[in-house]
Amino acid sequence: MEAKKPVGIWIRVSTEDQAKGESPEHHERRARMYAESKGWSVQEVYHLEAVSGKTVMEHTEAKRMLKDIRDGHVTGLIFSKLARLARNTKELLEFAEIFSRNEADLISLHESIDTSTPAGRLFYTIIAAMAQWEREEIVSRITASIPIRAKMGKSLGGVAPYGYRYENRALVVDENEAPVRKLVYTLFLKYKRKKTVANELNKMGYRSRNGTLFSDATVRVLLTDSTAKGIRRVNYNNHTSDGKRTFKPESEWMYVQSLVIVEEELWNECNRIIDEQKEKYHKPGPRSVHLLSGFVHCTCGKKMYVYHSNLKFSCKQCKTGILASDLDEIYHSQLKTFLLTDTDLITYEKNQNREIKEKEILLRVLTEEAEKNRKRMSDLVNMRLNSEITRDNFMLHHKPLEERMGQLDAQIPELQASVDFLKIQFLSSDTVLQEAKDLYTRWPDLSFENKRTIVEVITDKITVGTEVINIKLSYLPSISGNAGKSQTNL
Repeated sequence: MEAKKPVGIWIRVSTEDQAKGESPEHHERRARMYAESKGWSVQEVYHLEAVSGKTVMEHTEAKRMLKDIRDGHVTGLIFSKLARLARNTKELLEFAEIFSRNEADLISLHESIDTSTPAGRLFYTIIAAMAQWEREEIVSRITASIPIRAKMGKSLGGVAPYGYRYENRALVVDENEAPVRKLVYTLFLKYKRKKTVANELNKMGYRSRNGTLFSDATVRVLLTDSTAKGIRRVNYNNHTSDGKRTFKPESEWMYVQSLVIVEEELWNECNRIIDEQKEKYHKPGPRSVHLLSGFVHCTCGKKMYVYHSNLKFSCKQCKTGILASDLDEIYHSQLKTFLLTDTDLITYEKNQNREIKEKEILLRVLTEEAEKNRKRMSDLVNMRLNSEITRDNFMLHHKPLEERMGQLDAQIPELQASVDFLKIQFLSSDTVLQEAKDLYTRWPDLSFENKRTIVEVITDKITVGTEVINIKLSYLPSISGNAGKSQTNL
């Protein structure tokens, strides 16, 4: 009967791999199953858990393995991947030469290299190509480490967002850029136009980090980047070798805390406006001279414009017209129809606050449970490292916690998004409600800019006919029984 080939198993599992559930036991079982399928006999297992792959030649286990190879005690070594044997290309080549001299085989499961086979023996002829493989492995490992480094608050490389800088590899607020970053939000809340904000910044003498003028595209990036409100998105894109950027699946994106530059309410309101503008599929036009410009339509469907010769909203096709000043007065008088009582406001606020509070309580409960779950997992790992529990007991208790952690990691962001949505919705509704409460009486005292802002928020369309004017509001809180329509007979 032919003797079974004696082999050894090499195990060196990184912290990142263990975090992904690839335990030393997992790698050992995988290697044993491969040996069994080949009819080989596992003589030794060499453990190098948590040992850096930078250099392993001098490690006690590595020396023991090489002695067994030279003595013929084992004639093959099974490992999960080449980077687990040695990340240092020089050492990898040295290992290959030693194995070749002693007619021993290298079996890498990940790269499907088995030098006991004819195809695998080609490995020795192309071993010089390992340098390139090594570079790719480094890129792969850096990518895999991004989530862990992000959670630890470490630098992820690249350029710090505007308003921030890296100090000792940590993201901190840049005292010179931060005030400008906040000014972007303040100006946008005032003008609601990205191009106008860029022009205002340039007029004030501000410039981007590289010294160029601010553009509307730059302003958009700064406005929508949530880093400024304390939530930084990381691990969401890849950079290809040709310099292009591709986005990863959203399931891989991560959000970590950052230092706050602007209040969350200000960030949310600016982004609500951006989303609303995007929803309507049009950019805000030039700054209006007349209060209701852009909202007035003729019954034929055409927009009506004010011509300087007569200061009327006119339809060239139907010859319909109305003085801009007369339409302003009609609009003002119709605001009475849309006013809400104090009881409406109190009821609405109570309902909104209750729903937000309920979800926040649930979010806190889940977050606390996640923290407790992580602590239990960490305690189990420490107990296993200190040999206080067996491997089987560790797996028995750790697996349910790991599964629950996955569920919590999926539930918490979803619930957080729900809370964010409700807060933004409430903020938007509350703004309109407070303005609408006594809008009619305060209207004459408001500045043109304030009036125009309110018109843009609450008005959908004004249709002018020869005898009737219809005013339709685009936004009324659901607590109002008014359908948002009003009709005036001329």
